[in-house]
Amino acid sequence: MKKINLAVVGATGMVGRTILKILEERSFPVNNLYLYASAKSKNTKLTFDSKEYIVEELNESSFDKNIDIALFSAGGDISKKYAPIAKEKGIIVIDNSSAWRMEKNVPLIVPEVNSGDIAWHNGIISNPNCSTIQVVVPLKPLHDAYKIKRIVYSTYQAVSGSGIGGIKDLENGIKCLSNEKYPHPIAYNCLPHIDIFMDNGYTKEEMKMIDETKKILNDDTLRITATTVRIPVKNCHSISVNLEFEKSFELDDVYSCLKENKGIIVQDDVKNNIYPMPINVDGTDQVYVGRIRRDLSVENGLNLWVVADNIRKGAATNAVQIAELAAKNL
Repeated sequence: MKKINLAVVGATGMVGRTILKILEERSFPVNNLYLYASAKSKNTKLTFDSKEYIVEELNESSFDKNIDIALFSAGGDISKKYAPIAKEKGIIVIDNSSAWRMEKNVPLIVPEVNSGDIAWHNGIISNPNCSTIQVVVPLKPLHDAYKIKRIVYSTYQAVSGSGIGGIKDLENGIKCLSNEKYPHPIAYNCLPHIDIFMDNGYTKEEMKMIDETKKILNDDTLRITATTVRIPVKNCHSISVNLEFEKSFELDDVYSCLKENKGIIVQDDVKNNIYPMPINVDGTDQVYVGRIRRDLSVENGLNLWVVADNIRKGAATNAVQIAELAAKNL
């Protein structure tokens, strides 16, 4: 793989800084690196691969440089404005916001699931929602084997999914201080409210999971419902997944199906109280699956418990994996 001229937009944010860390960890072949952020973060110094870089203010001429790939993690409005500018310069944009995910000509990529879709990108590639990323990794092999008919998602999402503000609300709440990010205290509480409420009664986060799952698995016939909940955990999202298949299955085969797939770690030994937990998954890049059992209320039903680091695999790591795929064709 040739050396890549790389830009990171939103470099000073939680995901941006993690992207830089993961690029180092995975020895991504960086030639020149350009870091961009808002005016308030201009001139911030960040270290990458033992070299210090000065963060530049993002503007319409930022992409006049010789850049191959730009990793965007600065919010939907920034992506809507600047991704087309970068694209017009011949730069491949990998966007972590929701701005482009459901556009028909923009592939929505989880490398373990649908890496082939990158072939039809038109300059912009989307990184899915954090919860969607982690859950489609185990769903893809199961869908291939047994054909999923219906999915019920119930999420338990960490405050880091709301950025620094969410973490501060949790820390302040534990100290009995008032909340600023959330509409209610998050400490010692659960909020069945992530993103805005839609006219249909679902939140935008719930609809993201529904729509993105169908797009990534390339199956609009899937019947999906979701309830997304913010919980007082600092990092790592957990998801209870209830599936109904068209085909019958044996549990031993389900275990084998999951264990054989890249990016999945099965932790399921209930006799010894072993199952995925955020406290153990934090800082990792795999998707952890446990509590695998039949749904006794429906024919061909299965329950799963899925946990992953939402800042790494749910955002930064997945984006870097996409960049690795894109770089192979440059």
